[in-house]
Amino acid sequence: MKKIKWGIIGLGKIAGKFATDLKEVEHAELYAVASRSQLKAKDFAQKHGATNFYSNYEAMLKDENLDVVYIATPHVFHHAQALICLEYKKAVLCEKPFAMNRQQVEEMIAKAKDENVFLMEALWTQFLPHFKAVMEIIESKKYGAIKSLEANFGFDAAIDLEKRLYNKSLGGGSLLDIGIYPIFMALSALGMPENIKAKGKFYETGIDQQADVVFEYANNVKATLQSSIIEDTSTTAIITLEKATLKLNYQFHAPTSFVITTNEGEETKEFGVHTKGYNFEAEHVQRMLWEGKTESTEMTFEKSLQLIELLDKVREEIGLDYELVQ
Repeated sequence: MKKIKWGIIGLGKIAGKFATDLKEVEHAELYAVASRSQLKAKDFAQKHGATNFYSNYEAMLKDENLDVVYIATPHVFHHAQALICLEYKKAVLCEKPFAMNRQQVEEMIAKAKDENVFLMEALWTQFLPHFKAVMEIIESKKYGAIKSLEANFGFDAAIDLEKRLYNKSLGGGSLLDIGIYPIFMALSALGMPENIKAKGKFYETGIDQQADVVFEYANNVKATLQSSIIEDTSTTAIITLEKATLKLNYQFHAPTSFVITTNEGEETKEFGVHTKGYNFEAEHVQRMLWEGKTESTEMTFEKSLQLIELLDKVREEIGLDYELVQ
């Protein structure tokens, strides 16, 4: 297998987790990293064993040895940075949310198709063992159809106007940052809803501190979803089927376990993941590149388009407008 040379743009906390897990991926090399700060790029490269570091993104992209770029910058930069990576014929794994709205996502996908270059949204949950196992149970209909779904993700974040989470110009707020996970859970399990009801709580900077969302489906099936940066929640997902209940335990979006409850009792499924979980999406990307794919067979363009459409509709419902980033 050809070694895949990775680059990272944006060297914050999530990039550090990804770089750590990349060491566990066979035939992967952290080849280059880039930040607007030369010092930050140098420190990150030294810490994670990157061969090259840059304070200029384009300088990194001009390196013909670079195969794929992981974009880990704030949401508002994803669109422009993905486009320039694709322009340089570099495969792209771009952090969630893919972009700020559906129009931007459509432009990214069109560019990838025009350049014939791989592009995928880094919705890492899609590739985690427990999540795949849950989806297999649902799709098998072993315990019947879904009757209801509940998922929440909340933590009590300190109000810091200097940080991205409370900065509207950087796409701050609960919905795009963590609300995407409960919404992704509902989309994966139930598909696109027939109707959406939502309300939000806002801070004076204009970002949503909490979003409460209900997706309504046929046969009176509902998905009750919540994201919050002002309250610690269980951060679990509960899927009630006709003959069983599946509970994805704490941090349902990350490597975790789940419990199957039936009339016969409870059974806990453990998966023994020893990494932070980012290695699974990296392994998938490498497999796609080896196979010459330009679109993921799992985190497809269609799924990313559906996901951003749902985020757009929830934003419209609660009155969250990122007017600075159209």
